[in-house]
Amino acid sequence: MRIDLRSDTVTKPTKGMLDAMLSADVGDDVYKEDPSVNALEEKLAEMFGMDQALFFPTGSMANQTALKLHTNPGEQVICDKYAHIYNYEGGGASFNSGISCKLIDGHRGMFTAQQAEAAINPPDFYHSPLTSLIEIENTTNKGGGACWDFEELKAIRRIADKHNLGYHLDGARLWNALVAKKESPLIYGSLFDTISVCLSKGLGCPIGSVLLGNKYLMEGAIRVRKILGGGMRQVGYLAAAGLYALEHHTERLDLDHQKALEIGEVLNEMDAVKIVEPIETNIVIFELHEHIDEATFLNALTQNDIHIIGMGSNKLRMVTHLDYTDDMHDKLLQTLIQI
Repeated sequence: MRIDLRSDTVTKPTKGMLDAMLSADVGDDVYKEDPSVNALEEKLAEMFGMDQALFFPTGSMANQTALKLHTNPGEQVICDKYAHIYNYEGGGASFNSGISCKLIDGHRGMFTAQQAEAAINPPDFYHSPLTSLIEIENTTNKGGGACWDFEELKAIRRIADKHNLGYHLDGARLWNALVAKKESPLIYGSLFDTISVCLSKGLGCPIGSVLLGNKYLMEGAIRVRKILGGGMRQVGYLAAAGLYALEHHTERLDLDHQKALEIGEVLNEMDAVKIVEPIETNIVIFELHEHIDEATFLNALTQNDIHIIGMGSNKLRMVTHLDYTDDMHDKLLQTLIQI
């Protein structure tokens, strides 16, 4: 029994999802004639109370499009030092949009409104890049699945309005935050100018993200998507997976969160483990003591066909997901106890 906890991106479509994909009503999406894509975009726009939505093959492409819509070359986006747009999108901010990132030294990938305001460059000081956008990520990937406090997000919105800045949410794992915090998509749609949501992580789709936004920004989104190579044809087969996931795979995220907490409890009892970072959703990040060899620890798991990620500096990560069964969970916990 192979147990793969490297990421929640390793899932495969369920039988119900495959059936929905095979029976999808499709058309040419380049002409906006794919009924399944149109239905997915309309459903998500309605869920978040936003004007428009646009389907993308990847979350990085959705985020990169948002950056392009909000900025001009030479400008700057404020984000946390752990931000996905800075660490894991191949330098796309500079390559695609010609912008730089002003990094905030936050806590677990999150920062305060006061820190955001302090990071804004004076608009009349032409020696520094013009600040044009504030970007946040919820949940935070490198921050161990941490969920932002919504009151802080509202405070940052006020800073963005005060300084006439855009406000983008990388919501790759926003579904986890919504379930964990019992929040509504509508409150996020009322706060942000643009939001990207991923369908291929917690919701278990094989591919797909959606960018949502206000009409004045989203009018240019399809052009940017085309420039980035994102013109698609009968993509409704993939959009159907998203529609199925929204109907069947959101409420069950609590199960992933509970399993992550139980893994954390076992790790906290292990002599080899120095610290387990707070667990709020489905990501478990823990650090081994200095005298424990990371490679040896990982090998002990691999020999039991358990696969996780080493993050360097004796930090390791596990991510629970749709394909991580109760039997796998029991085997993992027993294996950890015996290491």
